[in-house]
Amino acid sequence: MVSGIKDIYSNRKFFFFATLFLVTMILLIKLFIIQVVDSSYKLSAENNVLRQVTQYPARGLIYDRNGDLLVYNQAAYDLMVIPGQTIETDTMLLCTILDITKESFLERLSSARDYSLYAPSVFLKMVSSETYAQLQEILYKYPGFYVQRRTLRSYSYPVAAHVLGYVSEVGANDIESDSYYKMGDYIGASGIEAAYETELRGKKGLNILLVDVHNRIKGSYQNGRYDSVPEPGNDVVLTLDIELQKYGEKLLKNKNGSIVAIEPSTGELLALVSAPNYDPSLLIGRIRSDNFRALQRDTLEPLFNRAVMASYPPGSTFKPVNGLIALQEGVISRGYEYFCDNGYYARGIFVSCHHFRAFNLPEAIMTSCNAYFCNAFRRTLENSKYETTADAFNKWRSYLTQFGFGSKLGSDIKNELPGFVPQSSYYDRYYGEGRWKALTVLSLAIGQGELGTTPLQMANMTAAIANRGYYYTPHIARSVDGNEDNIIRLFGQKQVVDIDSAHFEVIVEGMKAVVNGTEGATARWVALKDIEVCGKTGTAENPHGPDHSVFIAFAPADDPRIAIAVYVENSGFGSTFAAPAATLMIEKYLTGKISKQWLENYILRTDNSSGEKN
Repeated sequence: MVSGIKDIYSNRKFFFFATLFLVTMILLIKLFIIQVVDSSYKLSAENNVLRQVTQYPARGLIYDRNGDLLVYNQAAYDLMVIPGQTIETDTMLLCTILDITKESFLERLSSARDYSLYAPSVFLKMVSSETYAQLQEILYKYPGFYVQRRTLRSYSYPVAAHVLGYVSEVGANDIESDSYYKMGDYIGASGIEAAYETELRGKKGLNILLVDVHNRIKGSYQNGRYDSVPEPGNDVVLTLDIELQKYGEKLLKNKNGSIVAIEPSTGELLALVSAPNYDPSLLIGRIRSDNFRALQRDTLEPLFNRAVMASYPPGSTFKPVNGLIALQEGVISRGYEYFCDNGYYARGIFVSCHHFRAFNLPEAIMTSCNAYFCNAFRRTLENSKYETTADAFNKWRSYLTQFGFGSKLGSDIKNELPGFVPQSSYYDRYYGEGRWKALTVLSLAIGQGELGTTPLQMANMTAAIANRGYYYTPHIARSVDGNEDNIIRLFGQKQVVDIDSAHFEVIVEGMKAVVNGTEGATARWVALKDIEVCGKTGTAENPHGPDHSVFIAFAPADDPRIAIAVYVENSGFGSTFAAPAATLMIEKYLTGKISKQWLENYILRTDNSSGEKN
């Protein structure tokens, strides 16, 4: 019995010492690996004498459709600080070179300390090349400070700011949502810079440097073993024609409004103008913050992209769509006539017009007859094949959604808004279910009432008419890194409208007569000699002041190469300012020249603030 107990005790003792020996050996082997084999642990231990410098990649370049360089990079420098490595010293020389006060110096250093004592942070952004050269000579006197190179955007032309966008410093949300970004990094904040940020930004690299006690770089750590090389961003080629864009911005100088031009056969945006505009170079470098605040305070709202964010009633430019729907629903035909008695009268409702004669559909488009389209719209909503007005209205609305109204088109232009097309439930809330009729919403017949459309949507509608029943989603990028496949995959699908193509020919006939017709044609005075333009004038009612001048058009009539929508705010009839601006843009794009110099001068002399010639 005693012998058995001794055996058990002996076995446990052996097991204990065996385990202790094994654990000791494991620890010794691990210590050997840490100290001798794997120098990465040494790297961590020596961080206090090493400097990790981010190597920022050059952002991708941006070109227009013809290969013209629009956005490129130039060298810039950030003064960085690691607060835990700084010492108390006379800062007068450094403050003088940086052109800052001692109080500003201390405030910046305090902010850096609040962020981290040992992690680098930006002390002063976007130091000039001249200042950088001076810093290189004196920074050894200021431990903890060093200069980090990055790139700054530059622009070939002072135009297309809303299209190109700008970059800004990342915020907390950016850092939280994408681990790529660190404090002090920059990110595309609007336009193409934001839409294609991941393609443009490239990939950061890293240099780990040995630094002596005097803040002087002694070389790369471990001969660059842990360094990585930055990868530049991909270049992006836009669909934009920069010459057309420049011309559009010239036409809208001193005006509020927008111009959107599309290539119907592809959906490529040829020009996207929002006025007033601003020079994109205002939002780069150290002057960016002050300029951004000034632009925000500007009452004319130059940062607001009217082309994709403004919601206007389309006015009479909407009549071609209502004509198409009435044709498809079978309530009118091409030859169907309606007599205009200076307006439309029905059950106490009157919509004014200025004709006293009968029109068929193409003639009604040519003369923009309100009475004709009020009647056609009423027939559409009182169609006997629908049980209720709401049912007929919902069908009417479904056609509009096929044209892209009432929702975002899905363009790669940032901040696109959907406009507004009311649902039947909208009127149910106001009038009660089953208690409203076609005459209740008659203003929709002539593009007024509750309708809200963006210039981009109106240009897209025009492209669909030009194509006789389909469109491609409007987009601004043509290729990324020389590859068009992804763009085609995203935007290369036909969006077909469920309306017979034969009906589009009737509408095109009327739109052709608007510009090229005889007596009564609303835009006859802006016709081009050698280009057959199809268009439609409109006047968008404005409850806050003078009405807006609107015009949609495409050309040539057969095999169209450009579709366009023009809005000139507070300028009255569509034929007054929007129509000439549109035909000038069309001629500029198709021929590269302007034949009617007097017409161009007329537009250039117009000031948006009053809608009158100076």
